[in-house]
Amino acid sequence: MSVYFVEKKGWRFDFMLKGERYTRAWFQTKREANKAEQQKRSELSKPISTDMDFLTLLNLRLDEVKNLSHEHYMDTVYHGRRWAKRWSGLTCGEITIELITEQRDERAKISNQTANKDIRYLRSLFNWGIKKGYVTDNPASRVDTLRVEKKAIYVPSEADIDKVFEIASPDQKDYLWCLRDTFARSREINNLLWDDIDFKNKTVTLYTRKKKHGTKTPRIIPMTENLYSVLRHRYDKRDISVPWVFWHKFFSRNLGKVVVGPYKDRKKFMKSLCEKAGVKYFRFHPFRHAGASFMESLGIPISHIQELLGHENRKTTEGYIHSLGNNKIEAIAKFQQARVIR
Repeated sequence: MSVYFVEKKGWRFDFMLKGERYTRAWFQTKREANKAEQQKRSELSKPISTDMDFLTLLNLRLDEVKNLSHEHYMDTVYHGRRWAKRWSGLTCGEITIELITEQRDERAKISNQTANKDIRYLRSLFNWGIKKGYVTDNPASRVDTLRVEKKAIYVPSEADIDKVFEIASPDQKDYLWCLRDTFARSREINNLLWDDIDFKNKTVTLYTRKKKHGTKTPRIIPMTENLYSVLRHRYDKRDISVPWVFWHKFFSRNLGKVVVGPYKDRKKFMKSLCEKAGVKYFRFHPFRHAGASFMESLGIPISHIQELLGHENRKTTEGYIHSLGNNKIEAIAKFQQARVIR
């Protein structure tokens, strides 16, 4: 049955497609009913759009990242707010290379490095969407990053680090010793629990999510005698109801009250300490660079340094070493000597 006449209702189309019935009446002529039927069949033959809304993709990604890494979550939120403001109401398929290029160039007004980081996070978002089956294309992968002139990383000398320690408060000094003597990332120390401290074997277990897929991975660091003394002293005067080595009270907007918890970031006090100590400003991460460089100057194998820093790739560790090794010094000495003889 397709097009037919019904008394008192005029012409009607009536057909089945994929188990569904489609019908409509009240056409004055058979031609009108036929035309309406063909139009309906044409509409039904068009593929249903499965393109996801961009904000939906972003929110799904944030939900997953939040359970993996607080730092990566906050970075994604930082970039995501800007994307959402710019592309609200668009589907993923409507995010074109031209739109992303405009976004990149806008961020480049701050710096090329800032623009490139934005591109990396956007690529990561679309790649994740492809992996999950939410989208089929990554337009950000076809947008070129901008040229960046790499600058030498400032690594404070041991003398400058000592000056900062001299004026630090007792709590700040304990925190800095943990960074200095474990070569840890600041977030690893922020999340350090008393359960991670083994006083009997004099070790500290650090956890990181820098590994592939965000897997929480432990590494065990032997304590120096100084670090043992620092942690032992904090342990003896600790609040037994608090599991973290370093913690503070703060107002939680989510809970609407003051709570106790670990630090998320303590970088603000470093600027003040550096100014008071009269040294060039540096933050926490240079402790890792300074420690790696110092160990290399002592002739410690790079494989051991790599293990302490928790790097999967040797090349990453090599980027942390900024000291003038013996090989470089000997090479320059021979070069200079040869020029003198001539």
